[in-house]
Amino acid sequence: MSKTIKKIGVLTSGGDSPGMNAAIRSVVRTCAYHNIECVGIYRGYQGMIEGDFKEMGPRTVNNIINKGGTVLKSARSKEFMTVEGRKKAYDNLTAAGVEALVVIGGDGSFTGAEIFNSEFGFPVMGIPGTIDNDIFGTSHTLGFDTALNTVVDCIDKIRDTASSHNRLFLVEVMGRDAGHIALNAGIGAGAEEILIPEENLGLDRLLDSLRKSKASGKSSSIVVIAEGDKIGKNVFELKDYIEENFPEYDIRVSVLGHMQRGGSPSCFDRVLASRLGVKAVESILDGKSNYMVGIINDKVALTPLEQAIKGHSEIDADLLRVSEIMTT
Repeated sequence: MSKTIKKIGVLTSGGDSPGMNAAIRSVVRTCAYHNIECVGIYRGYQGMIEGDFKEMGPRTVNNIINKGGTVLKSARSKEFMTVEGRKKAYDNLTAAGVEALVVIGGDGSFTGAEIFNSEFGFPVMGIPGTIDNDIFGTSHTLGFDTALNTVVDCIDKIRDTASSHNRLFLVEVMGRDAGHIALNAGIGAGAEEILIPEENLGLDRLLDSLRKSKASGKSSSIVVIAEGDKIGKNVFELKDYIEENFPEYDIRVSVLGHMQRGGSPSCFDRVLASRLGVKAVESILDGKSNYMVGIINDKVALTPLEQAIKGHSEIDADLLRVSEIMTT
């Protein structure tokens, strides 16, 4: 194993997700295991530009594995999108003796890392942290499993009210333009219908599905909707449209929002973060750069950052079929 790298920086960027702290902890402790220094960079790329660095060791990451969010904070940085901003960041890193970078975030964060690497030849390694699970090169991103558990727990509670009052609930979940959360949580919570961007259900089919549910004797229903669904109406417009066609339905809307991004990470996310952090540091020490560390078929694997950014995270066709059967 190459020992040329003596100091590694770690940052979190983009939207926070449960498991980021566990990944920070893993990076810091793997560095300590290999007798190299680790620097925490606060507020993502903006902190890199401003030199907001802090030396981190095994004891500085005590008791963070169970915490949601990120102790290193996160921020959007317009300045890093400029050549001048990235040059400032590079100068700060070299002045601090940082020789490689671990970036925990999503595709926007990885795009910044790839550009930074191409301009300065600076070694970078990505760890996918986003609840959306929309990054190519990994079956699971950090926070996805925790978000699913949060959503299912919320829908279970909503169903109690739906059943008690014979109501139809439209539950909107996060996921940007990806339906991974909606599809998995919808199946897990026993939703009567699931609307995702990857499959355009169409208004007529949705109404037909609700009509069949009503005819079969269902007095309450849960419809899970991904925020990026392409049915053509937002969740409140959809409510109005259904009411026009089914005036007998008592309809409520629940937008789960940012509660899905918070909370203590699941065991799965903690273990995944620990595995990816170790691989990220050891890959850098092996001389590798410009990769994302992910998990494929339960094996840790490297994917070139360019592929991770440009590749498309496909929805599971088997899960689609399962959802179709389960909503019968």
